[in-house]
Amino acid sequence: MWHVTEHTDAAAPPDVPELDTVLRGGPFHVALRAAIAARGLPLQRVQHHLTRHGVKVGLTSLSYWQQGARRPQRPESLRAVRALEEILRLPEESLIRLLAESGDRSVHGRPATRSYRSLLETSGVLRRLQAELGWASDGGLHVLGHHERVRIGTRRELAARESEHIVRAHRDGVDRFVAVHQGDPGCDPRGMAVRALENCRTGRVLFDRDTGVLAAELLFGTPLRRGDTFLFRYGVADGTGGVSHEYVHRFGALGGQYALQVRFDSPTLPVRCHRFSQVSPAAPRGGRVELPVTHPYRSVHVVEPRVRPGMVGIAWEWEGPTAGPAEGAAQA
Repeated sequence: MWHVTEHTDAAAPPDVPELDTVLRGGPFHVALRAAIAARGLPLQRVQHHLTRHGVKVGLTSLSYWQQGARRPQRPESLRAVRALEEILRLPEESLIRLLAESGDRSVHGRPATRSYRSLLETSGVLRRLQAELGWASDGGLHVLGHHERVRIGTRRELAARESEHIVRAHRDGVDRFVAVHQGDPGCDPRGMAVRALENCRTGRVLFDRDTGVLAAELLFGTPLRRGDTFLFRYGVADGTGGVSHEYVHRFGALGGQYALQVRFDSPTLPVRCHRFSQVSPAAPRGGRVELPVTHPYRSVHVVEPRVRPGMVGIAWEWEGPTAGPAEGAAQA
C-alpha cells in the first residue's frame, strides 16, 4: 500500500474530538462521515484517491456507506475501507474494526458473533496462557486430521465437546499438546472439566474467568521423533454458559481434514442451521451453506478437506425467546 498526499490538504488536519470519540465507539457510518468531514474532502476527491489506490467505488456507494444505508461487505469493498483508513489518516484497522462490530447483530436482533474487540482481547489472553504453559504457536506438531463433536444440552447450552487429533511431529522431543476451549458468554471456566480419553493424560489446566478461555496440557507419555504420527482424543465438559447459537473453530496455520459435528439434545431443534467461514475476525462472513438437521440423530456437520488459516463454524437459530445470555459463540 502506498500513500498519496494532496497539496490542498498537506497541512495537519484540525483537531476534531468528535472524530476521536466515534472512532472508539462507532458506529461505522458515523465514523466514516466524521473522518471525511474532518479532512475536508468532497466525495469526488475521496473516490479519486481510491482510484489511485487501485480500488473502484461508486459515488453512490460511498454516499450510502456514510449514511448507514449500506455496509461494505464484498472483498473489493473491504479493500476500499482499508484504503480509506490511509487516505483519511486514520489509525490502522480503526474503520475495519467498527465495520466488524456493526455487523455483529443479525437481522433477528441478536449478536451473531463475538465482537472484534472481544476477539482481540481473547487472543491476548490465549497468548498469555500458552506462554505460561511454555507452548509455541504450533508446538512442533502438524495436524493431519481433526474431528470435533459438540453437544448442545437440554437448556440449549454448550454442554460438552470431544476432539480427536491425528498429528505428525516435525521436530524431535514433542510430548504434549495444549488444547484450548472458550465457552459462551456467561460461562465459568472453574466449572469446566478436561478429560483425557485416549492416548494422553491431563496435565496443567489454566483459565481466564473474564474471557472464559481455558488452556489444558495433554501429555502423550512418550516423546515423539520427527516424522512420527500420533492419535489422541480428549473432551471438555462445559454447560456453564447461556444459550448457545454457534460454534467456531479458529485455525492459525494450514492443516489437514477438519470435521465438525453439532448434536442437539434440546427438546426442540433449531429452525435452521448453516455453515460459515471467515478469513479473520475483522472480515465479513462468507461461505454460507444451509445445513439440514439429520433425523433421528438430531445433528449437523461440516467437513473441510484441507483447512486454511481463518475461522470455520456452524450457526443455528432457535425459535421463540431464549433464556440466558444470547450473545457470542463458543470457540476452540
